[in-house]
Amino acid sequence: MIKSKGIERELSPEKTELILAGAMREFLEHGYAGARIDKIVEAAGVSKATVYRHFPDKEALFTALIQQMSCRKELFRLQNLQSYEEEPIAFLKQYAAGMLDNVAEDPQILTFLRIIIGESGRFPELARAFVTNMEKTSLDFLTEYFKTHPKLQIADPEVTARAFIGTLIHFVMIRDVLQSGDIMPMERDRLLNSLLALIVTNP
Repeated sequence: MIKSKGIERELSPEKTELILAGAMREFLEHGYAGARIDKIVEAAGVSKATVYRHFPDKEALFTALIQQMSCRKELFRLQNLQSYEEEPIAFLKQYAAGMLDNVAEDPQILTFLRIIIGESGRFPELARAFVTNMEKTSLDFLTEYFKTHPKLQIADPEVTARAFIGTLIHFVMIRDVLQSGDIMPMERDRLLNSLLALIVTNP
């Protein structure tokens, strides 16, 4: 089921995947402003009517791609929930490493992030869709984790969650997005171990 701008109709998983794959290629190659629906239709191999019936414009397609990435992230988060009650240091290190591994192993995420940052001035709705579907879900999840875990006593769970996520985002921005890891070098395990030591204090 695809939900886009109030339109909700059946679309087969196969056609959905074809359309979104075509959109991803077009956005990655030409950016948001330069992407053309006609090229997406051609790449997907479906009719223009099918695309427009479910995705009325580029914003709807771009948002659907963000939601698709968010679903993958949600699956990772649910898998981690199986070990929710384990020691916080082990859980949080696994969670952080998983986030960084996802970025390192999927170059499309970095390119997508560059598009969002580059186009956010002209198309702020793209950035807002990214924050809503990706960053806010992570923040809400970790805030709740810091608030409810029986072995943690966090004075301000939301601030702690923002500090945790913000540190990881800054690491990715310097190393991967801005390609300046050699200017501000930081070994990943050192970063994670020191970050967790600030958050999780042993009695």
